[in-house]
Amino acid sequence: MDAVRKDIHNSEVPIVCRACEVRHRGVCGALNPEQLVALAKSSNRKRVETGSELIGESLPGSSYSNIIGGVVKLTKMLADGRQQIVGLQFAPDFLGRPFRKESQLTAEAATDVSVCSFPKTVIDRLITESPGLEHRLLEQTLKELDEARDWMMTLGRKTAAEKVASFLTLIATHSDPENATDQAEFDLPLTRADIADFLGLTIETVSRQLTKLRKDGTIEVHNNRHIIVPSLERLMDASGV
Repeated sequence: MDAVRKDIHNSEVPIVCRACEVRHRGVCGALNPEQLVALAKSSNRKRVETGSELIGESLPGSSYSNIIGGVVKLTKMLADGRQQIVGLQFAPDFLGRPFRKESQLTAEAATDVSVCSFPKTVIDRLITESPGLEHRLLEQTLKELDEARDWMMTLGRKTAAEKVASFLTLIATHSDPENATDQAEFDLPLTRADIADFLGLTIETVSRQLTKLRKDGTIEVHNNRHIIVPSLERLMDASGV
């Protein structure tokens, strides 16, 4: 919060960056005002509708993006056309892989997503100029690696009930990372079919486990998609953490 207050009175920081909700938590937080000015000149903030592709698997990319709001799902495709959801990304995650010409994944907007995009050449240059930016990107990569390993354990060892509770915990903790309470409220970013795909379960099993969590008071469900979590601690207990 102190950093945000300083930004408000820092005329060297571009207005668009001062107004960014996630800059200090994202990779741009590693840049100085001069570098932010250079980045802002070529950046493009836009809204992407649900279902739109942001990055194509095996396609060369010409830009990177910071997620400002919304949820992005990452998928991989098999040779026969089957797809698997392999991860989710939230604000302030960085979309794209520096030092690679092609993406190994497809990134698709699971909800309406707000992103700030910039040319690949600009970020690649800033990486060479700013060790702090390279360090921040490495931190995010290692964080994603840790989360992927945790998810491997979830898929490989947890029960169906624990898998569904783990998924809800994932969304709850990422939808409002600065939440200081033991409660959470959010809309499910995936359909029941996508949740089943992500967890390696059937749609019927996902629906059954959501109903059990609702009946025992762990969650409240409104309009089939809106979830209220009265106690995050109780939900985490149900996830087997």
